[in-house]
Amino acid sequence: MTPESDPANPLRAGLARRKTPEPSTVVLFGASGDLTKRKLVPALYNLERDGLLPSKLLIVGVARRDKSDADFREEMKEGVTKHSRSFTEGDPLWDEFASRIHYHTGPFEEPESYAQLGRRLDQLERGLGLPGNRLFYLATSPEHFAPVVKLLDEAGLAHGKNGAWTRVVVEKPFGKDLETARELNRQLLDHLDEKQIYRIDHYLGKETVQNIILFRFANEIFEALWNRKYIDHVQITVAEEIGVEGRGGYYDQAGALRDMVQNHMLQVLSLVAMEPPVKLEADAIRDEKVKVLKAIRRIAPEEVDRHVIRAHYGPGAMLGKKVPGYLEEKGVPRGSVTETYVAMRLEIGSWRWAGVPFLLRSGKRLPKRSSEVYIQFRRPPLDLFGEKAAREAAPNALMINIQPDEGISIRFVAKAPGPDIDVRPVKMDFRYGSSFGVPSPEAYERLLLDAMAGDSTLFTRKDEVEAAWTFITDIHEGWRRSERPPLEYAAGTWGPEEAERLFEGTNGKWRRL
Repeated sequence: MTPESDPANPLRAGLARRKTPEPSTVVLFGASGDLTKRKLVPALYNLERDGLLPSKLLIVGVARRDKSDADFREEMKEGVTKHSRSFTEGDPLWDEFASRIHYHTGPFEEPESYAQLGRRLDQLERGLGLPGNRLFYLATSPEHFAPVVKLLDEAGLAHGKNGAWTRVVVEKPFGKDLETARELNRQLLDHLDEKQIYRIDHYLGKETVQNIILFRFANEIFEALWNRKYIDHVQITVAEEIGVEGRGGYYDQAGALRDMVQNHMLQVLSLVAMEPPVKLEADAIRDEKVKVLKAIRRIAPEEVDRHVIRAHYGPGAMLGKKVPGYLEEKGVPRGSVTETYVAMRLEIGSWRWAGVPFLLRSGKRLPKRSSEVYIQFRRPPLDLFGEKAAREAAPNALMINIQPDEGISIRFVAKAPGPDIDVRPVKMDFRYGSSFGVPSPEAYERLLLDAMAGDSTLFTRKDEVEAAWTFITDIHEGWRRSERPPLEYAAGTWGPEEAERLFEGTNGKWRRL
């Protein structure tokens, strides 16, 4: 019995029902970077262990540093040893897997480097009997995205030959505002078709994020309640314990709004709020997500301070240790107004969600690393069990835990044992690890597999990117005009108290996760 057909392994059985990738070559631009070593090659190795890669696969790293195939393989082994969920020392699988890893030295800006790469790929593919299917993964800094694609096209590498396919995976960020996102899309589409472009957001590869669609549309008891009649409000939180981790200069050019809200959080929101797709296909699902993003009511720049809270962390304590404030971090300019915390209240102008507040927050140096969707339902119309019970009983709620403990919880109330009507909140929990008995795959495993198989469901489309940036750019413009500086919150707390005012008119407050 093969691993992918093992009925006792639901992860593998579920993936096996997907389209199997064809024999192909994965070309990793930026092969000397952390992403390749910590995420991409370990993900490919895990897929190989699970029997999910095609029988013939070639991996070629591309970077400007001069090194041999053997050097590159040794570096990748270090990464797999540290970061793979399935590597065991001495496993003979590694030697076979490593034999398919090669390295090509070439500056990204030199056309001749791409001609040499093309000749190298042709030679390696002929030796393995590969048909010429190629997945180019741009694990580079953003300024290289458009030039690399242009030079791939000029070298004749941007489109497959003799029936073979070529796809390009583009890492985030996709621009820094609406104008730059549109320009990047234009530059990519000058050389590629939209169906060839896979804009990756690793959050969409997380099991619980993927499960939102199935949870909603395969369970009638929940979808029937998924509307303004029953839901009081929705909270989406992405909390981080870490600070800027020595990347103050980089982070100061991004901030929480660009780094988290524009991509990860709006993608999760679109899955929570979308209408049922007409079929379970990539464009049908993405069509519905785009409708949500376009239905978000834009916040006029002069109204931003009313609906959006921005702040950065000050000095405080994390796990009993003192930590500096954001403005004291290395590389952060004096007087910076970049936010490490953002909270906002927005509304979706649709029949399903009219009047339901969606509250989003993300921040660094918060007490706990956690990402969650929290859906709070309305209270019953009558307090049949007395004012005390109504006052003390927590409202019904659904918690979708994205990380670190992937799962779904439901909170309702029940009577505690005894002669009195003592109403207590209780929870029902589902956890991936304990329910299925296998570890969840890493996000990049699912996304790499989908890209090789030609399934773009979990990748963002051009109009999705631009719709998200339209909303976010208004907020940045409001901050640019505003004379109000960012608030400050102590490191190790849940953010500024002013963020609670976003709940005015609702029956809730920010969750203490």
